[in-house]
Amino acid sequence: MSNKINHSMSIAKPDAVDISTTQKIALSAGIIGLFIMILALFNTNFPSQGLFLALALGLISAGTIVYSRDAYLTKLEGIKNDGVWFKSISSRGLWGWIVGVILTTFYIILYFFPNYLGLGTDGAENKGLIALFDPLSKLLSGRPASQWFVYGTLYTVAILAFGYKFILKYRHNRYQQIRTISVMFFQLGFAFLIPEFMYVMNNDLPYYDLKSVWPLNYYIFDEWSVKGFLSNGNIGLALIVFGILSIFVITPILTYKFGKRWYCSWVCGCGGLAETAGDSFRQLSSKKMSAWKLERWLIHTVLVFSVVMTTAMIYTYLGYDKNNFWLTRSVFISLVIAFLTLIFVGVMVFKRHELGNDAKYGAIGFFATIALLLLMHFTGTTDQLFYMKSGTLRSAYGLYIGSIFSGVIGTGFYPILGSRAWCRFGCPMAAILGFQQRLFSKFRITTNGGQCISCGNCSNSCEMGIDVRAYAQKGENIVRSSCVGCGICSAVCPRGVLKLENDSMDGRINPTEILLGNDVNLMDLVNKK
Repeated sequence: MSNKINHSMSIAKPDAVDISTTQKIALSAGIIGLFIMILALFNTNFPSQGLFLALALGLISAGTIVYSRDAYLTKLEGIKNDGVWFKSISSRGLWGWIVGVILTTFYIILYFFPNYLGLGTDGAENKGLIALFDPLSKLLSGRPASQWFVYGTLYTVAILAFGYKFILKYRHNRYQQIRTISVMFFQLGFAFLIPEFMYVMNNDLPYYDLKSVWPLNYYIFDEWSVKGFLSNGNIGLALIVFGILSIFVITPILTYKFGKRWYCSWVCGCGGLAETAGDSFRQLSSKKMSAWKLERWLIHTVLVFSVVMTTAMIYTYLGYDKNNFWLTRSVFISLVIAFLTLIFVGVMVFKRHELGNDAKYGAIGFFATIALLLLMHFTGTTDQLFYMKSGTLRSAYGLYIGSIFSGVIGTGFYPILGSRAWCRFGCPMAAILGFQQRLFSKFRITTNGGQCISCGNCSNSCEMGIDVRAYAQKGENIVRSSCVGCGICSAVCPRGVLKLENDSMDGRINPTEILLGNDVNLMDLVNKK
């Protein structure tokens, strides 16, 4: 008889589910793959770098695949989120903090100290971990690896391997399978392989991830980037035109038809990593009201910063003389302010009633942006903006937003803040798409309040911190700027209460008072449906 006594009074088993022998073997294989990379980090002289790189990536991938198959194919199809709050790694326990520290340390070294990864400078050969990836980089593009190639490779392997795990976990839901295959395809093709092949075809062409839209691709309008595109003839010009059309035409149309999910959950690399490798941490997203308030202020502050920074960068390499080029600094600033004013006035005229008190905060953001642009124009000189060197603003954005926020915090803090901290609190692209989704998208998540049993699975699994259950209990449509339409809330609902829909704009927003019948003819509403 065992002397081990479980003192818990919980009806549900409070212990982490034991892993099988097969899963232990799979974990061991993955750890061996990681160990090979650690050995490379310490300049181990492998007899064949290509062979050991293939072995390392193969063991990590195979370990993840075998573990996933044993974990999910031995169970019936359906919801599998049991035990997440009893596992140390997925409940901010000791292992969660250890993984968070390791990831954060890796990102700090990657962004700020790539020499510790073995990056060769001033013509020197790569060493360490980066040298291990040289054979793959030379195979694809004919050049030695950089820290970004190493990161891109690991990023892609993570999305592919954990994407397979995600497909098995949610194999009862076709929507989850299709969108996961989509993010795997876009990461492998558009973010990883195509830029490498484009370099082979024309190595003077600036790096361009075709699915990365401004303001995520915040460097596309930098002077060196614009000159690089324009100096490469029609293909370079076509890429600039495509980038501009993506911002002003393609993105609004797709968001109108499908909501921001077309990008955030089907295409975006950040979202792809969050949905696959970060799936185990989605429940850690805070549902507190204070977190929601911080989210709205922070993400829109980053958006204002992005608009001002991009405008300032373009402003710096425009001239004053219209005889040289019609787009002078004064004309450019006037066009930007006119465009922002047009959007602001249009929203206030046609959507003011839907925004309610949020319109006040939108007005604050608008006037703050205009004030900053005017200050930039009237204080700018040939080499200074806001009384500082013109490159400082761009460098600050790249450091604090592009590196620290999106990388170090956004991904390194997966086990602490949840998988979508960057998407929720910092991504300016998410802010723009969320603004469009809130105002004129046909997408919503409909709820059937009569079927809700208040189990809380939906809220627990929402990576964007939305209290989905509060909407479901009232039968209220979920129309939130932050919702990325991942559909996990619907996938884990045991009663089929939640449904993702692209429908007409009529009846899209149905606040609580409709359900309570206050000053509303319920029969008219039913007949309109």
